[in-house]
Parts: sequence; structure tokens; C-alpha cells
Amino acid sequence: MRIAFLGTPDFAVAALDALVAAGHEIACVYSQPPAPRGRGQALKPSPVHAYAEERGIPVRTPVSMRAPEEIEAFAALNLDAGVVVAFGQILPAAVLDAPRLGCFNLHASLLPRWRGAAPIQRAIMAGDKVTGVEVMQMTEGLDEGPVLASETVRIDTLETAGTLHDRLAQVGAALLARTMAEVETSGVRATPQASEGETYAKKIRPKEARIRWDRTAEEIDRKIRGLSPFPGAWFELTTAKGPVRVKALLSRLEDGDGAPGQVLDDGLLVACGEGAVRLLRVQREGKGPQDADVFLRGSPVAAGTALA
Repeated sequence: MRIAFLGTPDFAVAALDALVAAGHEIACVYSQPPAPRGRGQALKPSPVHAYAEERGIPVRTPVSMRAPEEIEAFAALNLDAGVVVAFGQILPAAVLDAPRLGCFNLHASLLPRWRGAAPIQRAIMAGDKVTGVEVMQMTEGLDEGPVLASETVRIDTLETAGTLHDRLAQVGAALLARTMAEVETSGVRATPQASEGETYAKKIRPKEARIRWDRTAEEIDRKIRGLSPFPGAWFELTTAKGPVRVKALLSRLEDGDGAPGQVLDDGLLVACGEGAVRLLRVQREGKGPQDADVFLRGSPVAAGTALA
């Protein structure tokens, strides 16, 4: 089919690659405009933009798909279908209706649970045991369209947003390729989403990242894993040179009791409002990620230390 692909982050690259490998004609790739990245804050294209450029696929980076000139340009592509994967903009009806078969979206949750911007992080932070990926026919509502295909993925006890992201990207890419092949050849019956169980995965806010040790160990463990590797749940460690920020990137639940934030042994077992968490991987401000044992060799944290 002749397809326009709309996507921005790493998660969407696997899906675009699967469509290219399946032999579809990618008439144009749409992605968010280049943004400042890295220490130098130089403007860099998104992962999807970079992938397309390397393969000679035309790229457009509109600030808004609602602009009349962008709607006109999209319609002029004479598409069979539009495919959207984490694009970052809500599309108007004029764009959704332009392709012959409409537009399709790959979403990283089992809808209607976790509609919205951060379904992977929110699923872990909520303590969900399973999640998945779904392909839906797009409507004007946010992630409200009927579902064409889905696949369930179990969330492991040491799962982070990063590891779950990578697994869902691969599972989703394969599901999308299979579904679009069915759309092309025989059509797929779409099933309306359930009317109950709707939740929204709000964008992660910076103020959410600080660890509050008076919360339960389960809540803290889920936050640590759900915000890893980015933006990273963090706490303050007092050193001889003053407080430093440390990100907790991986943890597990363990038995322990003490004042919230108190380190209970020499291996970063930390008391919470209820229970305790063992920090397994951390990142000191200005340094790279380290396993806890490596971190402790350079920055010992003795039992009894109070984390803030």
C-alpha cells in the first residue's frame, strides 16, 4: 500500500522498519520538528526522522497538522492509509479521512486502559501485571477508535519502562505489519473499545520524579521502575561536599523496617513508610548509571544514613 507514516520516538522506528520490510511504499514520513538534544543543545532530528532520511524517504516536520497547508499536502499524497505511532500531535478529521482506508494507530496498552501519552510508564507505576499493544482505526477522540488487533505482554517483577518499551516496540511492530497486511488484502473487522475500565496515561511531570520515602515500598518500587531510565526517580544523598542528587534506576522489594529514608544495611536497602526497597542500579548526578555494588565502592553509604 501507499502509506504515510507519522511517528517520532525510538518506539516508532521498529514499526516503520517493519512496514518498509513488508514492501509498503512509504510516500512520506511525518515527525516532530528537530529539537535541542545533548549537552550542546544542538537541534537534532527525531529517531524516526533520522531513520527516514537515511533511507531517502521524504520527511515533513510540521509544527501543527491542523495548518491548512499541511492538510492540503497530506491529502495530495493520494494515500491508501496513514499509520500513526507515537507522533505527538492530535490529528484533525480532515487528515484522518484523507487516505482511502483511513488512518491506523499502534498504541502501547490494552485499550481503553492507559489512553494518552505515557502508557508504558503508567502501567508499571500502577502495578499492572499485564499490558500489551493494539492497532486501532483512528477517530478524532484520543485513543478512542475501534480495535483491529491486540497482543498481551506480561510485566515482569524487575521490569523497567526501558525494558518494557523495547519489548513492546518489537511486539507492536510485528503486530502492525500483520494487521496492515490484512487491511490490504481482506480487511479486518474492528471491535469497539469497552465502555468500562478507561484510564488516562498523563504525561510524566518532573515533580513526580522525586522519591517520597514515606510512601509504601510497593509504590516506591513501581515509581523507580516506571521512571527508569527517563526521567529517573531520584533522592538526595548527603556527602562531605553537600547534598547530591542520585537517580534510582532499578529496585526490588525486600523485608525491612525503619524510619522512612533510613538505609538499613551497607547494600542500599532503604526503609519506606511501609516495607523496604533494595536499590539495585543508581546514577549519581553528573555520572553514568552503575550497579549498586559498583556505586558503593566509590561512594559508600553506611547503614543508618538518612536519604532525603
